[in-house]
Amino acid sequence: MSAAPTISIVTEKSKISPANAKERPYPLEWTRNIGIAAHIDAGKTTTTERILFYSGAVHKIGEVHEGSAVTDWMEQERERGITITAAAISCAWDASTGPWQGIKQRINIIDTPGHVDFTAEVERSMRVLDGAVAVFCAVAGVQPQSETVWRQANKYGVPRIAFVNKMDRTGADFFRAVEEMREKLKANAHPLFLPMGKEENFSGLIDLVQGVAYVFGDEEDPLGLKPRTSEIPAEYAEQVKEYREKLIEAISDFDDVIAEKYLGGEEITVQELQVGVRKATVSMKFVGAIPGSAFKNKGVQRLLDCVVNYLPGPLDVPAMKGQDSDGNSVTVEVSDSAKLAGLAFKLWSDPFVGKLVFYRIYTGKLPKGMPLYNPRTRRTERVSRLVLMRAMDRDEIDVAYSGDICALVGVKDVITGDTLCDEDYDVRLEPPSFPEPVIAMSIEPNSKADQEKMGNALQRLVAEDPTLRVSTDTDTGQTILAGMGELHLDIIRDRMKREFKVEATSGKPQIAYRETITGEATGEGKFIRQSGGKGQYGHAVVKIEPNEKGKGVEVINEIVGGVIPKEFIKPTTDGILEGANNGVVAGYPVVDVKVRIVDGSFHDVDSSELAFKMAGIFAFKEGMKAANPILLEPIMAVEVTTPEEYQGDLMGDINRRRGQIQGMETKAGAAIITAHVPLEMLFGYVTDIRSLSKGRASASITPSHFEQVPSSLLSKIVEASVKAPART
Repeated sequence: MSAAPTISIVTEKSKISPANAKERPYPLEWTRNIGIAAHIDAGKTTTTERILFYSGAVHKIGEVHEGSAVTDWMEQERERGITITAAAISCAWDASTGPWQGIKQRINIIDTPGHVDFTAEVERSMRVLDGAVAVFCAVAGVQPQSETVWRQANKYGVPRIAFVNKMDRTGADFFRAVEEMREKLKANAHPLFLPMGKEENFSGLIDLVQGVAYVFGDEEDPLGLKPRTSEIPAEYAEQVKEYREKLIEAISDFDDVIAEKYLGGEEITVQELQVGVRKATVSMKFVGAIPGSAFKNKGVQRLLDCVVNYLPGPLDVPAMKGQDSDGNSVTVEVSDSAKLAGLAFKLWSDPFVGKLVFYRIYTGKLPKGMPLYNPRTRRTERVSRLVLMRAMDRDEIDVAYSGDICALVGVKDVITGDTLCDEDYDVRLEPPSFPEPVIAMSIEPNSKADQEKMGNALQRLVAEDPTLRVSTDTDTGQTILAGMGELHLDIIRDRMKREFKVEATSGKPQIAYRETITGEATGEGKFIRQSGGKGQYGHAVVKIEPNEKGKGVEVINEIVGGVIPKEFIKPTTDGILEGANNGVVAGYPVVDVKVRIVDGSFHDVDSSELAFKMAGIFAFKEGMKAANPILLEPIMAVEVTTPEEYQGDLMGDINRRRGQIQGMETKAGAAIITAHVPLEMLFGYVTDIRSLSKGRASASITPSHFEQVPSSLLSKIVEASVKAPART
């Protein structure tokens, strides 16, 4: 990530950037677009609910366990107590401390799911956020999905702060959680606040920047609306001195004023330290940590202060990059007076208004009724309504400005990742990228009447969810659904029934295997047809070799001397890529292969694009057969948390599933087993471990990598793929 602009803290309306339109209610400097992201069950949704309550966006605290959380509005979310879809919500906050004290700030929040099956929701949210709050459990520390969302934030250059939640729980340890962030996430993490007590004695926070203590939990204030400010208790004086010194030392790497004063032994003012923490956070090389307990209403207001004081606004992050229609790089600077450009990052079918398109504006302003140009479709569509979201509630607005996250009504032909811009501003912004599906199942409607309804339902669901793929098996005619996991496909099937009234039967989930090669080979493809009159002639020779992991199929043109004319190179390349859709081992897609087109021949009259496309397919297939092809299976990273008495049984179960134990540790009285297990062996795994542990163990499963299928299983998989292929 490139260096962020110089950070300045503006507290007077007269000094705000000229990038702001005069009529906008919240200047860019007073706007924060943040996400709440973490491992499943770390307390993201509860934290979001408290933020909404303390900021006045709602007047009653919603609880996940009661099914009343504002951001968990889907029926399936309330039934299961998990977040499935990222909910966008807006609120305002008046910081009680810091340079913005007394100034209302607009905070747009996206509460993301923690479950790995819905990782696309995190991916697309991170793409459009300026900052994030990473929530960690004070007992469990850094968990596998915490690492996944951390990598996603790194990928999109999102600065973040950490909220170490559940400080009231038995086994909570704030300092161990911060240490794990340093070890496992390689984060330069430092406490901004220290906890006063822990577990059932957790009573407040000590602000290392301000040098004051906040005490929660008075009987007269059970909701923690007005924490009491006090001097730092004497028993914490040494600890506060030690950690404040460490904080200043860390910040001095990012701020010259603080560095000079620190080395000279001079006193550093509160405002100087706050500006320093902000600079360090925005640089992505520092993460401030705040302890708290969202469920017990402790510490969330201080978290909001940190969001406002330390996380960047739209002007503080590097300008968005895009491309024009000629492929030249374009920098999209944030300004209300510029031409409009923004990213459609999420689609949702709303039962009341139809299709909602969630839209992040990077530059320009969008009035209701404005026509929007889509460079992908080369078409213009008109926005009929413009809304700010409060989960399922909507506030109608007339204009949205740069830096805003809003929802559009009336835009039809849009998919996730589309740029929508001014008609005379042809720019494409970089869309989010999504992981490939790892699991597939067949789905069939129960009646003729359901057939058409199912097609419409799947079309809408695929438009909403970029990790859901639908294909038709050419051999069996079955519809194949591919997604990120059993839960993902289960929710899709449930939504088809509830939202689209489609009754369907699903087949057993199939694994999304892949094929690749381990050697090098040459392949020759000839397509010659003579049928009287004009014939067909195409001839291509390719060299095929393994590619780097994750690179996919790469085709390189090395033709010299015109042995294959220029106009036939693209059809040959298309043929090679089409051939790679179905490998030679069991018909699964091919990955990580480099193909060089090195030779061939053509006929002045008979050569055609079709002939060279067929020649490309034949050449690829022949080369792959000779290059030691292998079948790959998806391997999942599994972390099991269990009481120690069940540790042996669960390890034995992992070994029976062809799993490899990667490590074991004990944390807060629980055993944590990490392992790599083939996806094929994990169907129904969560149910099985609950049986083995009398319901006391839990597991988190995340995609890890692909590995070669053992030869003992290869023939069984090849045989199954011939009978009922699910090639996704």
